[in-house]
Amino acid sequence: MKSKNGITYIAQAGVIAALYVALTYISAAFNLAYGPFQIRLSEMLTILPVFTPAAIPGLVIGCVIGNLGSPLGIVDIIFGSVATLIAAILTRSFKPYKIKGLPVLSALPPIIVNALVIGLELYIMLPAYAGLIGFTYGVLSVAAGQLIACLGLGLVLYVAIEKSGVKKSLHFES
Repeated sequence: MKSKNGITYIAQAGVIAALYVALTYISAAFNLAYGPFQIRLSEMLTILPVFTPAAIPGLVIGCVIGNLGSPLGIVDIIFGSVATLIAAILTRSFKPYKIKGLPVLSALPPIIVNALVIGLELYIMLPAYAGLIGFTYGVLSVAAGQLIACLGLGLVLYVAIEKSGVKKSLHFES
């Protein structure tokens, strides 16, 4: 972050939160935002902590607001948002590690953390996911959607930001 007074940080966090919410509700319109198989378009933004630490609060705030529409209610608002916080911090911590110039390791925490946490939510909240088979199905189905959103779309977003020159105009630090 180049701004010493924090205005850039707050603006980035706010824009990221707003984008996350908008993309979550767009996904919800196609029945892809909540449940065992979800491909939240907003999850592609989970790569942004590689560029700016402001993405961490932005993603968490966006997730809190986005999860207001979740059928799992307060459980998803709390635990889904905590999962996003943990994943965003881990994503940022893997920033230095790249495979062929791509932050592949940084894309993995949202996949793993969300698969486990949301899989557990499904196991606890929905009778259809009871037992080891139900829990395993929940984890794997959430992981599949996260793979598409975080690894697939997230890395496309990363490359687009890197190649477009928008990184400098957004005052992203990396």
